[in-house]
Amino acid sequence: VGVFFLSMGLNKVAWLADSSILMHKFDIFLTGAPPGTQWYIDTIAKPGVPVFARVVPIAELSTAAALILGFWVRLAAALALVMVLNFHVATGELFTREFLLDGAGLPLLGALLALAIAGGKLPWTVSTQ
Repeated sequence: VGVFFLSMGLNKVAWLADSSILMHKFDIFLTGAPPGTQWYIDTIAKPGVPVFARVVPIAELSTAAALILGFWVRLAAALALVMVLNFHVATGELFTREFLLDGAGLPLLGALLALAIAGGKLPWTVSTQ
């Protein structure tokens, strides 16, 4: 799961310098999106593009580092769970058949939920207590 987030974060490094890349993605998500997704993108996501374009790559790379190195696994997994759910709301896929077929859908959410619940007990996890 950490390597997945590393790959996703590295793919978004360009967002740090150019937030219009994320704005373009939101425009794509709006095409044929249900009303709830349109409201979410227009009301929350688009106004926050300058912030989200910087926070998302940093959050994904931080999650990757935490999960790969075994530091703050439960916290990183819980925050990543929220981040992934947010992505699926923004794309409008959360309640579609495509969500069930997407590897970044249920399998990733299930893995993050498992890590958030019991990630502190993994053999290579560094105890922060």
